[in-house]
Amino acid sequence: MPCAATTRRSPQHHSSRVVTGGGRAAVVVAACAPAAPLGTPCDVVRHHEHAVGPGQCCSAVTQAVAASVDAVWSVVRRFDRPQDYKHFIRSCRLVAGDGGAVGSVREVRVVSGLPAASSRERLEILDDERRVISFRIVGGEHRLSNYRSVTTVHEAAAGGTTPVTSVIESYVVDVPPGNTVEETRMFVDTIVRCNLQSLARMVERRGS
Repeated sequence: MPCAATTRRSPQHHSSRVVTGGGRAAVVVAACAPAAPLGTPCDVVRHHEHAVGPGQCCSAVTQAVAASVDAVWSVVRRFDRPQDYKHFIRSCRLVAGDGGAVGSVREVRVVSGLPAASSRERLEILDDERRVISFRIVGGEHRLSNYRSVTTVHEAAAGGTTPVTSVIESYVVDVPPGNTVEETRMFVDTIVRCNLQSLARMVERRGS
């Protein structure tokens, strides 16, 4: 069922709540729900709702792919092979697990020119039935502290001559010292967008 309240009008919307306890100062936590295309199922949108603490930001990028949902998911689900379409990644090796079970950890090396050298990432979700994958950065040499990403793959259009699949990748991350929320979001959005555009080209080329 499409989520009627979901629109393209803004990058995300927030609702806030105050968390207190043990005599500590109140902390404001925002629930971040990045906007998704109209017609996106509500159960998909829910995967992209992030709790955002002080000094953090979140966003989401959507990419349409002219290919079947199974063809797209077969690439996205490969936690052990992100370099297949993420061209900012030079290499990847598993340091824990087999890449197909939650708790698996990978270490990626990135190409030169980025403000990073490596990233150690833990698989948080791999749901083949709902086509959801999520990972969290747990170490490495980079500026993306407390980064968590969620990617969903769902059928956007069926019944035509060419199937269309929608890929949504959202994230929450700390704003690095010396940067603004807008600068952080623009930087991460650009990387995510390039990755998803590369994914679309790769999968569409395979099917042509």
